[in-house]
Amino acid sequence: MKPVIIKYGLVIAGGIIQGFGMGLFLFPQYVPSGGAGGITVLLNYWFGLSMGTALWIVNFTLLLAGLYVLGKRFAVWTVIAITMTSLSVTFFEQIPVHNRNLMIDLVFGSIFLGIGIGILMRQNVSNGGIGVLALIISKKYNVLPGRSLFWINSFIFIFAAIIIDWKIIILALLSQWIATQVVNMIFQLSFDKSYTLGWRKK
Repeated sequence: MKPVIIKYGLVIAGGIIQGFGMGLFLFPQYVPSGGAGGITVLLNYWFGLSMGTALWIVNFTLLLAGLYVLGKRFAVWTVIAITMTSLSVTFFEQIPVHNRNLMIDLVFGSIFLGIGIGILMRQNVSNGGIGVLALIISKKYNVLPGRSLFWINSFIFIFAAIIIDWKIIILALLSQWIATQVVNMIFQLSFDKSYTLGWRKK
């Protein structure tokens, strides 16, 4: 029972920290937080879907892939993480911040984003969106999830920039580089006692 409680706490904390980085730092500066957002923009551009509908389609499709490959427990934990992240973003984006600096927001937002994602991935939980694919690749090919996350997101950002607009591509790639470095650092941390709850595909 204790490992489950610890995992609940870590998943909730990871979702909140990730949402903190997005809601307080990245989103106010219009910096995309991941590849799912890039796909969402493309669906909106090509098919006229609302952002909310397009984002739901992207996350739901990727979650189905995770459900098939990683199991039901993965899907349940990911839903918890996504919910906490959404609530956290909604809360923190309401906080007014004066005298904003783009690069400071970019760096701090990316660091907190990476911490949140890293905590979730250490628990075999995705942060939603492209994080699902990163975990699948990590488990199948034994590579760091941050590495695959960076390359997938980078490809999506570049593709979206070619189709739509180049204005924020550099900021998006820089943010992803910082975040994924933090993800890899956290994923490689070693503890005397592991708090990662093992699970099997069901």
